[in-house]
Amino acid sequence: MPNKSHHNHSPNLLAIAHDTMLAQGFSPDIPTAAKDELKEINEDAVISSSPARDLRKLLWSSIDNLTSRDLDQVEFVERQDDDSIRVLIGIADVDAFVRKGSAIDAHAFENTTSVYTGVTTFPMLPEELSTDKSSLLEGQDRLAVVIEFNVAPDGTPTTKDVYPALVHNCSKMSYEVVGKVARRQHRCSQRGLESSQT
Repeated sequence: MPNKSHHNHSPNLLAIAHDTMLAQGFSPDIPTAAKDELKEINEDAVISSSPARDLRKLLWSSIDNLTSRDLDQVEFVERQDDDSIRVLIGIADVDAFVRKGSAIDAHAFENTTSVYTGVTTFPMLPEELSTDKSSLLEGQDRLAVVIEFNVAPDGTPTTKDVYPALVHNCSKMSYEVVGKVARRQHRCSQRGLESSQT
């Protein structure tokens, strides 16, 4: 029979991570008051009451780890008639859902960051927000704060505007997949270069 004593005495890594969070001055547990506030958030009502510009027709995309669900940024780029590049960066508009001074805001203010321990993640915001309602998920209409700027042909950037917008992430790309494509294209271009030199 297999020896199970190793499993009986193995360390509880989740408990260790939790205790380490406390020891380092973080608050690993979402307060009850914050959980109560989450129940009151109506996503449709928040979106409909927002002054956001409707930019869902643009081809937004994001790039993150393959398994990430807390997507906080999307991008859109297009070339202009004067050969400059129009760049739009959309940042998840958490502020639309979290009132200043609320229990959720106080918890986020206390930790100031999500903590990635390897065995689990202690999110700065409740996961109902960070991986759902405010996350810029593929195929979903979401609120964002957009920073718009132009890049001239000589590389000079000019900030145009900052404003709330309703966006739709058309493609969730990942570092893993994009990296593979880039490496494959590099190998192909190298082979092409070698062939042209022989």
